[in-house]
Amino acid sequence: MVRLTKIYTKTGDKGDTGLGDGSRVAKYDLRVEAYGTVDEANAVIGLVRLHVDEELDGILARIQNDLFDVGADLCTPFEEDPKYPPLRLADSKTLELEQEIDRFNADIPSLRSFILPAGNAAATHLHHARTVTRRAERIIVQLKEEQEISQSVLEYMNRLSDLLFVLARHANGKGKDDVLWVPGER
Repeated sequence: MVRLTKIYTKTGDKGDTGLGDGSRVAKYDLRVEAYGTVDEANAVIGLVRLHVDEELDGILARIQNDLFDVGADLCTPFEEDPKYPPLRLADSKTLELEQEIDRFNADIPSLRSFILPAGNAAATHLHHARTVTRRAERIIVQLKEEQEISQSVLEYMNRLSDLLFVLARHANGKGKDDVLWVPGER
């Protein structure tokens, strides 16, 4: 486990930060941007949890923990035979998301139009979490073009945004309170 005894270290005062392997990079490094945006998605999910029932709260709590694993995975560059094996996101985590998507989507009618990120507070915050998750995914894809990253992380983030979409529809009365996009409406 992590033990933090001091909150500020002053090691980043010149604009760099430490990665999981001990190396230092600029705070604007794409890897830092990737796990920082995952952290932002996690914070938005924390807001969502203020507006959902106990069942969804439990699911979202597990996802928040998973997102810390995603961040740990992203903050540690790949290395051949590392002295200390880093935490990598388990492939099974994506399967868990797929099972939740299938379970919650089973009772929701098919879409007749795109939907607006609206409805009740829970649905709206879930849509916000979805958009931040999609942004994190785009940054992770860009990072993957430059450096090796875990495929599990990319798949998890893609599936997470799908689950957040389904949960938003579920929160909107299983889709009956979705706000439909009406093209060209004024």
